[in-house]
Amino acid sequence: MTDLSCFPITRKWPATQPDRLQLYSLPTPNGVKVSILLEEIGLPYEVHKVSFETSDQATPEFLSLSPNNKIPAILDPHGPGGKPLALFESGAILVYLAEKTGKLIPPDSAGRYEALQWVMFQMGGVGPMFGQLGFFHKFAGKDFEDKRPRDRYVAESRRLLGVLDRHLEGRDWMVGNAYGIADIAIFPWVRNLVGFYGAGELVGFQDFKQVARVLEAFVARPAVVRGLDIPKRN
Repeated sequence: MTDLSCFPITRKWPATQPDRLQLYSLPTPNGVKVSILLEEIGLPYEVHKVSFETSDQATPEFLSLSPNNKIPAILDPHGPGGKPLALFESGAILVYLAEKTGKLIPPDSAGRYEALQWVMFQMGGVGPMFGQLGFFHKFAGKDFEDKRPRDRYVAESRRLLGVLDRHLEGRDWMVGNAYGIADIAIFPWVRNLVGFYGAGELVGFQDFKQVARVLEAFVARPAVVRGLDIPKRN
């Protein structure tokens, strides 16, 4: 049996199945990227809930694995060279798991880089911009009298949706017609924008028919349905 006791995070979240990949997460848009991928590829894993309500993400144990105090993070007991690998940042985790299993990423170099560019597009644009819009529309920022910050993120979110919409014209998924990590990176954030943030009307989501089409196909996948609720919220 693999010994993970040298990793401080296991003191707070003991691994009951240490031979399985350990996932430390919460069902946020970034968190569910990894749980959806794990459900899609069928790699056995053990999940640990990192509760924001009790500031788990700021504990020394969690910071030992994820120094930026953000979820998700993983501890793979069977990493490169057969040694355990600790990894944070959802985009890096998606790429690592896809390449580890040879699933949901194109096998050829050109296709791989095409997929990676859209993962980076999500990490650098979609996630931060949609998240800021959520702050100014749903959370504390909604009470600001000056609506210019909100409107800035509305405009940028619409621009990003337009980029996606034009790209998806004539395509089933982000990279050609093959479902993969680019879709898993992007569409939890699109779902959150129009669902949890309730910003669909604000950004005119009805104008982006291709994005809506692919979002509908995405949330209908059984592995996505499962992954969206991992870890359980209650």
